[in-house]
Amino acid sequence: MSSNSTDFSHGEDLTLAHRLADAADAITLKRYQALDLTVTTKPDNTPVTDADKSSEEAIRALLHAHRPNDGIVGEEFGSQGLEQNRYWVIDPIDGTKNFVRGVPTWATLIALIERYSDGTQKTIVSVVSAPALFRRWSAHLGGGAFVTINHETTKRIHVSGVSKIEDASISYSDFTGWGSMLEPFKSLLSAAWRTRAYGDFWSHMLVAEGALEVAAEPTLALWDMAALDLIVTEAGGVFSNTSGIPGPHGGNGLSTNAALHSYVVEQLRK
Repeated sequence: MSSNSTDFSHGEDLTLAHRLADAADAITLKRYQALDLTVTTKPDNTPVTDADKSSEEAIRALLHAHRPNDGIVGEEFGSQGLEQNRYWVIDPIDGTKNFVRGVPTWATLIALIERYSDGTQKTIVSVVSAPALFRRWSAHLGGGAFVTINHETTKRIHVSGVSKIEDASISYSDFTGWGSMLEPFKSLLSAAWRTRAYGDFWSHMLVAEGALEVAAEPTLALWDMAALDLIVTEAGGVFSNTSGIPGPHGGNGLSTNAALHSYVVEQLRK
């Protein structure tokens, strides 16, 4: 095993990311709908389960073994090694409220971010694993985006070519947290062909697959977005915050196909 993270190719890092997701899936699926599932409330009043904590611990253990020089940012156990040029971003269960209630729309989000000498950062590897939906999405920088269904069929995915909001399908989580953008957002929804609140990672992956044109959420953390960012962009779309700044560091998330991004950002600014 090399001690230098730069010795690894994007392909090798993606292979490891899949291994991390496999470890998480084994834990989360076993605890999903378990009668003895332990649920507590975090200081921000969001739920956390024993599955969240156990799966993040398993991912961290594998990273310590296989990428000891990389940093880690995790939702449940914080950050370490962020002075490094590379760091992994982990959301052990995105959609914990769904997980707790037995709704299958939840996923483990894993991303690897690289920091460059000019201060810019890019997500270079992503895996979004939703085992209760029998789906896993993945990408590495420059390699395209893919979905694997039921551990069998893997296919490349691409955003849609829809260029008019009147023909577009939009998804979101809910109307909480939009503040002054709520009315512009509602106007955008009214103009669209179809709207649904699929929520969380699912909305953004549907944009990457070309099933939706827009997914938007007003308040998100880095671990909610880092893995989504690369998969959407490698599928030919755009991932930014609602102000149009690309990447997962802007405090909220907007996924679109390439044709509608500028229009959506302009409408949300009104």
